Amino acid sequence: MTFPPTRCWDHETAWVAGLAACASTLAFLIYLRRGDILLYGDAAAHINIARRVFDSRTPGLLQLGTVWLPLPHLLMMPFLVSNRMWQSGVGGSIPSMIAYVLGVVGIFRLVRGVITSSGKSQAAGPTAWFAAAIYGLNPNLLYLQATAMTESLYLALFIWAVVHFSEFCHPKRDNAEGWGADATRSLRNCGLCLAGASLTRYDGWFVAFTIAGLVILAAWRVNGPRPWRQALRFVLIAATVPGLWFAYNEIVYRNPMEFANGPYSAKAIELKTSVPGFPPHPGTHNLPVAALYFLKAGEFSVAEDGWQRVWLLLALLSTVMLAWHDRRMAALLLLWLPVPFYMLSVAYGGVPIFTPAWWPRSLYNIRYGVQLLPAFAVFLAMAAYYGASFAHTTTAKRIVEVVAVAFVAASYAGVWRGGPECFHEALVNSRSRLQLEGQLADKLREFPPESTFLMYLGEHVGALQDAGIPLHRAINEGNHRVWKQPSDPEGLWERTLADPGQHADYVVMFAGDVVWEAVHDRNLPVVATIVVSGQRTATILQAR
Repeated sequence: MTFPPTRCWDHETAWVAGLAACASTLAFLIYLRRGDILLYGDAAAHINIARRVFDSRTPGLLQLGTVWLPLPHLLMMPFLVSNRMWQSGVGGSIPSMIAYVLGVVGIFRLVRGVITSSGKSQAAGPTAWFAAAIYGLNPNLLYLQATAMTESLYLALFIWAVVHFSEFCHPKRDNAEGWGADATRSLRNCGLCLAGASLTRYDGWFVAFTIAGLVILAAWRVNGPRPWRQALRFVLIAATVPGLWFAYNEIVYRNPMEFANGPYSAKAIELKTSVPGFPPHPGTHNLPVAALYFLKAGEFSVAEDGWQRVWLLLALLSTVMLAWHDRRMAALLLLWLPVPFYMLSVAYGGVPIFTPAWWPRSLYNIRYGVQLLPAFAVFLAMAAYYGASFAHTTTAKRIVEVVAVAFVAASYAGVWRGGPECFHEALVNSRSRLQLEGQLADKLREFPPESTFLMYLGEHVGALQDAGIPLHRAINEGNHRVWKQPSDPEGLWERTLADPGQHADYVVMFAGDVVWEAVHDRNLPVVATIVVSGQRTATILQAR
């Protein structure tokens, strides 16, 4: 990310960054000490995808796979070279923590910039501080940024894309041909942030498509060829990542949509787990219900119980006020883009969201609601800004400010008291998995050093991580030339499945997985069996 020199690292912004770094480090140390940074199965998976790029029987960038986009894994890789940082999960947390700080700074700069551009510079600083505090002190975000999950990184890139687009809309100076140097620089930086967001989560594709349309519309309204050239350059930057990802999937998997309809896609997983005759999850093929579940998840990210509706109401009221009276701040409306994206994803993309408030009253993907945190933070701060602007006396303004701060403090206190829902989701869904992986890791440590294993790593790679066994000692589904689909007879994975004793010392299988299907009836000696309620039975066999 690049910053216009006169707009970013001033004294105020440095304080915001410093305080955010302190909050990030403190939250990380608390969760690390409690052993909570690897609760999410996806966090362990992200770390080990990054690790296997260089720690594998068949190392290389193809170990990045498909479905999950590659930028988070590439950023983690340098920190995972250390075995200690790999085992502890710290290496996966560092990029998230850095992104968290950048996200807080981005919220501050965004709010200060749009209010200043509207001619209300006196209120810009306090409102920006308030918005940054709402975002940075959010309990759910503080937990997620301490882990290897991708939300913190994506939100930072999304926020900065909106920052630069806002500055493109209101540059400090233009020239006679339309877009001057400041607007051009902001547009370029916006495109780079969108490219990063598109390499992090598919949400970024939707945002890039939307902003590209707005840039084309802006070029159409300005006379001269230069804006059109700049707009087309921006569209090219925004479209490059999706285009390259389609090409990568076509070249490697022989299916440009492998990430969307392949065997590991959300849609395929939904089909495997759904019950015939029943909708796979609430909101399937129902856009209004899908929107309600996502908004409810967003409410859980900022408050508990009755406080939730107040957050949404205040944010929507200030959104209407801004759209009606302060159109120079219209770039802030982009912060609501997660709503249509997740509405479509839940309804048609096989993405379920479960909340404790509604059927089936459980926790699953509730962390997606954190995508609404930038909108909640900014528009709640704007609600306080509008409330203070309507007050006619200094005392009345102070009352509005105190009430706004007290409301956020009370909401967050309620979240801390009950525990962040993202943490609850990770904890509840990890108990039996971590129990199984812990027991399996204890068994694996007992084997002679340099023993090799045949094991499907898609579900329980955390056992190897916990045991400190390098991934290159496990022959797994990643040791397969995927362009030889559906099978690779000459590949190490297929050859080991066909004759385990030829290549591995032990076989680790889970009831029903691909290894179990290949070797369970070969009468290999059983070394250990691990049974944990709620998980597939794990069995270790001696291959040779």
